[in-house]
Amino acid sequence: MKQQMRIDFVSDVSCPWCAIGLKSLQQALQRVGDEIDADIHFQPFELNPGMKAEGQDIAEHITEKYGSTPAQLAQSQETIRQRGASVGFTFDMDKRSRIYNTFDAHRLLHWAETQGLEHQLALKEKLLDAYFTQGEDPSNHALLLRTVGEAGLDVEQARTVLESDAYADEVRRQEYYWKRAGINSVPAVIVNERHLISGGQPPEVFEQALRQIAQQENEQLEQDEA
Repeated sequence: MKQQMRIDFVSDVSCPWCAIGLKSLQQALQRVGDEIDADIHFQPFELNPGMKAEGQDIAEHITEKYGSTPAQLAQSQETIRQRGASVGFTFDMDKRSRIYNTFDAHRLLHWAETQGLEHQLALKEKLLDAYFTQGEDPSNHALLLRTVGEAGLDVEQARTVLESDAYADEVRRQEYYWKRAGINSVPAVIVNERHLISGGQPPEVFEQALRQIAQQENEQLEQDEA
């Protein structure tokens, strides 16, 4: 019998390591698919909650936030591009020149979960592709509605969400919850609400961690039943 796992994937759609981490986690889950059946729930985390509507130039933003030089930024982008390619995700650095606000994207992801986890996953993947591969603005409502349609969700329902404050309070509460839980950087992968795997790890690291967690929980179950 497969072991059931809940995975909370805390992330932002403007976080490159979150795109890498998701692809890596999915590959790891395929490798352990005979033993583990996992449900992934995407949880909100805004890297830049105060980002203005028009966004900000990436180089300017990275320099202000981290003090990176142009050479350091170029090296970081090349590392991200290579890591993405290794797990089948395309980063087109020439198309992506700005950082944007992602709050409305998180509201839509929260709504998508109410429609089914498979729809939330599909929307998450479409949003990551739109920003990192196509260089589009994830705060733009037209782009958001297009990704909703591509993910197989109801566009008119999504439009109603975007044109209101629907799920705003829920997203803020979730963000607060994860920050109170000690999540200060993403991606953060929480398994069964108690095991943390931090960062955009390679697939083999996720695989090993999932197997260890499964073994620990099986042993604990056997002890409890003894």
